[in-house]
Amino acid sequence: MEIYRTNKVFVPGGLPKLTYNPRNEFNLETRIKKASDNLCKLMMVTGSTKSGKTVLVKNVYPKQKCVWFDGGSYSNEDEFWSHIVSELDGFTEITESKGKESSTKLVGKGKGELTLPIPFTTGPSLSIEGEVNKEKTKSVTISKSRKGSPKSIALRLLEEANHPLIIDDFHYIERSKQASIVRAVKSLIFDGLPVIFIAIPHRRLDAVKVEKEMTGRVENVSIPSWEEHELKTIATLGFPFLNVDVSPLILKKLVDESIGSPHLMQEFCRELCAMNLIEQTDLQERKEIKNDKSLPDLFKKVAQSTGKIMFDKLRKGPNQRSDRVDRPTIDGKMTDIYGLVLKALSEIKPGLEKVDYEDLRESIKNVSKDKAPQAHEISRVLEYMSKIAANDESSTPVLDWDKEDRVLHITDPFLAYYLRWGSIDI
Repeated sequence: MEIYRTNKVFVPGGLPKLTYNPRNEFNLETRIKKASDNLCKLMMVTGSTKSGKTVLVKNVYPKQKCVWFDGGSYSNEDEFWSHIVSELDGFTEITESKGKESSTKLVGKGKGELTLPIPFTTGPSLSIEGEVNKEKTKSVTISKSRKGSPKSIALRLLEEANHPLIIDDFHYIERSKQASIVRAVKSLIFDGLPVIFIAIPHRRLDAVKVEKEMTGRVENVSIPSWEEHELKTIATLGFPFLNVDVSPLILKKLVDESIGSPHLMQEFCRELCAMNLIEQTDLQERKEIKNDKSLPDLFKKVAQSTGKIMFDKLRKGPNQRSDRVDRPTIDGKMTDIYGLVLKALSEIKPGLEKVDYEDLRESIKNVSKDKAPQAHEISRVLEYMSKIAANDESSTPVLDWDKEDRVLHITDPFLAYYLRWGSIDI
């Protein structure tokens, strides 16, 4: 048996090699591979945040053999195309040099006699011959440079290399910039270039919305929510590498609290090892973890390190606070409308799913001691929260308010998880 480090077995947020679950029953890898089989369609891989969609695509298309781009790091169009040029070892500026040479050669030759003075006239005569060579060389270099646009060069390199182009978090790119990218690569897609966009489910039609010609040219691969037995596989694969047995009761509790997120399940397993002082495989003794009394502390600790920062930003709201009114809650506290909305969400305890406006409003009424805020006030707060989430440094907004459909999407399991287990101070 080999020795494995715990952080190599359970890898939250990374590409787990020992605990990777391909979910073969859904045939996901085979479906994603179709993109490189002259599909002639844009492939959209969609799934909830931290549901494993990026890990899945990376396993099929390793970064070393593709051009990967993170939509969250996209600031301007030239930067996007320049990144592709760099990934394909291309250049946006080429300098050509041509040289000229001229030379001059001087040749001289002479001959002379030496006559000895008397009384040496009877001796031999001496003759001297000499030659002079002189060369001069002059070099002239003429340089020419030409510069191409990063966009045109990137498209040419993609066509020549036929390397798959993969854009992660495509939904995070502004609509106008999405349109520019789709229009630029659509002809390459139609010619068979593998292009894959990774996005959250309710943004799966963004490519069609920004470019109508893509209608009927999009192949969607939807990543299903993780079932309990799939999440449990992460633990049943991983703990044997560490020579550890975990009781079925503990495993069930870990699965139940992971909100369908393999990322959280990986986090729970690694934290469980840390709390039991397991850093690597123990070849001498098989360890058993049976006591579940410490699990609440584990869940609270993970919550503090995951969704708290974003929760605090949403709780704070925009900088303009002058129009806020303190409102009493049923538990005797006072909070403004932002705290009230978050408290109502924590009572609903949303998972990786949408929250209908009417359900949220009903929950707000239930946590309010006095009259609940009016509909337009709640809608305004949800709009502000969406803006705060969209302007956050993370690549995917944690929530998204669809004003037209009146639906709030909790896109990040970390926020949903924090609403369950975090120390919520409204």
